[in-house]
Amino acid sequence: MDKPEEKLLHKTEDHAKQEQLTEKRIDYLGHEAVRLHKKYRGKIEIRSKFPIRSSRDISLAYTPGVAEVCRAIASDKGKAYEYTSKWNNVAIVTDGTRTLGLGSIGAEAALPVMEGKALLYKQFGNVDAFPICLRTTDFEEIISTVKNISPVFGGINIEDIETPKALEIVKRLSDELDVPVFHDDQHGTAVVTLAALINALRLTNRKLGQTSVLVAGAGSAGYGIVKILKFIGVHDITVTDSHGVITKDRDPATMNKYKFELADITNHSNATTLAEAIRGKDVFIGVSGVKDLLTSEMVRTMNKNCIIFPLTNPDPEIHPRLAAKAGAKVIATGSYKFENRANNALVFPFTMRAILDNRIHRIDQPLLVAVANALADLIPREKLTPFNILPDVTDRRIQAAVNRAVQSAR
Repeated sequence: MDKPEEKLLHKTEDHAKQEQLTEKRIDYLGHEAVRLHKKYRGKIEIRSKFPIRSSRDISLAYTPGVAEVCRAIASDKGKAYEYTSKWNNVAIVTDGTRTLGLGSIGAEAALPVMEGKALLYKQFGNVDAFPICLRTTDFEEIISTVKNISPVFGGINIEDIETPKALEIVKRLSDELDVPVFHDDQHGTAVVTLAALINALRLTNRKLGQTSVLVAGAGSAGYGIVKILKFIGVHDITVTDSHGVITKDRDPATMNKYKFELADITNHSNATTLAEAIRGKDVFIGVSGVKDLLTSEMVRTMNKNCIIFPLTNPDPEIHPRLAAKAGAKVIATGSYKFENRANNALVFPFTMRAILDNRIHRIDQPLLVAVANALADLIPREKLTPFNILPDVTDRRIQAAVNRAVQSAR
């Protein structure tokens, strides 16, 4: 009988054959995507809940009847959650400065991505999400705009804004608004990564407090992952970026306030490079945005049965097949080309649904940890395998599990 690591190699070799076909389909998919978007002229629309069949219907939905509803809300703004769609509306806000792997492409070019996110919100969470693509990259203007449009929305989703600006925007808005501010790059990535890690640790018989982790990437995703890992009890964390290991005594020109914060809460040896720092680590988490950052030789210097999460899309920090051949026990990527899809789509629609339903005003670490545990627990321990550590996004159990988790964290 094949050993687990041999099965892993067989599976990843099968993926190698499939990958050749996948690469050939990429150009075709691109052409098809353009055709689809042109055909439908966008992916979302607004539909009415109340059919207008008579003048009386107009009087009820619009004037003069609606005036009474306006008076009620004027005397109690909370009534907007009862009498309008505010309770289910989410603004997806971007300035187009960090869209997918395309960089700063502008507001109009970011719109297809935001529409796609709105589509997923509706499909999986029944949330009415609206793309708000801003023609400004100014920090204060973005904050002011979001605050000014917030009366329409029950929640704000900050998306694809460059770091560290995005982190400061989220902090300011969270402090100054009375509606929850969700940052998918930061919160969503942290939740799905922790959920995957919980089950990977179960498979490799490791304890959180005794596990060493290297996080490659110190942007919004890396920041969110480190914060949630520290909160849940992972003590040994090293963070690297394009300049090497993050430390307080590094060249200040390579740092920002959030990297200094990471330097304060993470451990590191005298290592200065990724290759040096990864030696003897149990876990690699990649959110660097750099294809092939991690080499097979680096994986071989890690501890036995190591865990590799190269999450960068569309091309991970290391191909799963190479990681398996180098000795990795559990591998998850952010890509739908491979198994163990640690993708944010598993988090944001369901979590926002629960946040809206429970009138959560601020997103904090206990809530995020509760959701991560709920997702991890959807895979029974007896069914855990190196290829089965996360539920599929179509799993009908997810919403109920996330609802319970959010309620328990209130």
